[in-house]
Amino acid sequence: MKKIALIVLAAFIGGAAAIGGYKMLENKSSDLTLTEKQNLLFASNPSTTASTGLPDFVQASAAVSPAVVHIKTTFSSGGSGESSSPMDMMEEFFGGGSRGRRSRVPRAASGSGVILTPDGYIVTNNHVVENAEKIQVILSDRRKVQAKVIGRDSNTDLALIKVDATDLPVVKMGNSDNVQVGEWVLAVGFPLDLQTTVTAGIVSAKSRQIGILGRERQQPTEEEYEEYQRTGKIPVRSGNPAIESYIQTDAAINPGNSGGALVNANGELVGINSAIASQTGTNEGYGFAIPVNLAKKILEDFKKYGSVKRGYVGVTFQELNADVAEELKIDDVSGLYVSDVLPNGGAAAAGIKKGDIIKKVDGKEVFNSPDLQEKIGRMSPGDKVALSVARDGKLQNVNVTLKGDASIGVKPKPVLAARTTGTTLDKLGATFAPASAATKAKFGAKSGVVVTAVEEGKLFDSFDIRRGLLVTAVNGKPVNSSKDVEAALPTSRNGKTTISGIGPNGNYTFSFN
Repeated sequence: MKKIALIVLAAFIGGAAAIGGYKMLENKSSDLTLTEKQNLLFASNPSTTASTGLPDFVQASAAVSPAVVHIKTTFSSGGSGESSSPMDMMEEFFGGGSRGRRSRVPRAASGSGVILTPDGYIVTNNHVVENAEKIQVILSDRRKVQAKVIGRDSNTDLALIKVDATDLPVVKMGNSDNVQVGEWVLAVGFPLDLQTTVTAGIVSAKSRQIGILGRERQQPTEEEYEEYQRTGKIPVRSGNPAIESYIQTDAAINPGNSGGALVNANGELVGINSAIASQTGTNEGYGFAIPVNLAKKILEDFKKYGSVKRGYVGVTFQELNADVAEELKIDDVSGLYVSDVLPNGGAAAAGIKKGDIIKKVDGKEVFNSPDLQEKIGRMSPGDKVALSVARDGKLQNVNVTLKGDASIGVKPKPVLAARTTGTTLDKLGATFAPASAATKAKFGAKSGVVVTAVEEGKLFDSFDIRRGLLVTAVNGKPVNSSKDVEAALPTSRNGKTTISGIGPNGNYTFSFN
């Protein structure tokens, strides 16, 4: 009897200790980072493999699907009037929502998200929630909850949102550095407004740059276009701050998958699905995901600061290949050629010079922009990075302390007096409607109107501009409505009218008197 009493007492003390320890961890968990919370959750949760010794897609799908959520967003149109067919067609492909309604009715779009913590932190794409007036998250148990934006970043197309909920299922963050070309991955999300959908494919490439982020910022300004017309010299642009180092996969990814999970066969999150390469707007074979190792740093910054604290090397560079090397009259055909060193930046302080060639970053060879940008994108101001630089045929190691100000060494542009153009909407012979958020996201544009009609015999008709084209700026001013176009037309810096935008063949700019 005495022995039984001792056993019961020991069990009681053990249980109390376990409960007390759990409560202590629970109280401290609010102060933990996203990564620390993940480590705590999955410390004793090893991956499960099938009898063949290989990971099983069924188990990975079952583990991940409950923690991938459907995100529905509502946007204000900012204008009035009937929505015309070109715009309807774009919305049907890239975000759905307001076909046949008046544009003053709020438009809706949808995407996906991945729950990272039981208390409701969710990662998605910036383009899914950017400018949204309302963000609704539909959980796996069909509950609908409202979300708020914690932080978002257009340079990586990442966003962190938060819902007020507890005990949510989560996806374990993996290590995207360990992902190998040829390995199996699963894409999980809500494509084409369907319910939870899982597709499988392989990793077909890593560190892929597709030029979808920051495209609008790389369009020539009015001054640069005038200089090009006068001299024929292509302007030297400052570096694009956007970071593209995508994991490329042939798992089917479609509109609506944006912000969803790319997981390995163990069910570990290795990427955030973000873009597709397509001629039709739907899957044709290749999708692109943001590596989770890059996302981790960005998301932690969102949680801590509400924005990204990014470090910069302080150089602009050009990727080398045989053609570029021949043009520059150098022997190296690989690495990053330093075309400029910004004053007061980390590179200048470390002694890097124009004409140097960056060959390695922290001991790893670099061949293109993503090799450097993803590495730096994971770091913060004040961090040090080791660069191996070739100069005069000799390799030397340089330690660079990253600076936090992207505008170091950038000179302000002179303000020029405006001149009258004499151009009006009537002379253009075109009507416009606000571009939807989904359309702007597709083209990487922050502003834009869609040409809805062109009048025969007038300016747009003479330049062969047709309905459906996206106009992003008029006389250097961003436009988001017909009123913006009308307000920007009367004056410019040189008296000419300049129209900029994005068409099927990329960026375009044309100017006329």
